Amino acid sequence: MTDHIVIKDLFLRTIIGINDDERDNRQDVLINLTLETDARAAGRTDDIDHAVNYRTITKDVIDLVENSRFFLVEKLAEEVAALCLADKRVERVHVCVEKPDALRFARSVGISIERTQGDA
Repeated sequence: MTDHIVIKDLFLRTIIGINDDERDNRQDVLINLTLETDARAAGRTDDIDHAVNYRTITKDVIDLVENSRFFLVEKLAEEVAALCLADKRVERVHVCVEKPDALRFARSVGISIERTQGDA
């Protein structure tokens, strides 16, 4: 049995890209996360010590993204996934990172990855 914690539409700004202007100017990124965990103990006990603290994970993701300077969205996605998997209760994470307006005529471009504790 797997349960899912969904964090939708983190809209952040960071240095990301390979072009000169992308290295000098912060750009918008949109991040969506799905954390797979077993939430039964938290549901039964109503105790935060038995739950994945998604607030802490979100704060850590915000800090990582806003202070990073990656060239590729692939690298940013990998780092976000590793951060989420640092909580051993997160069995698997699905990370989607998008750069809105990065391509002409497209709303966004991005990458979606899944990683597990075995990948960490």
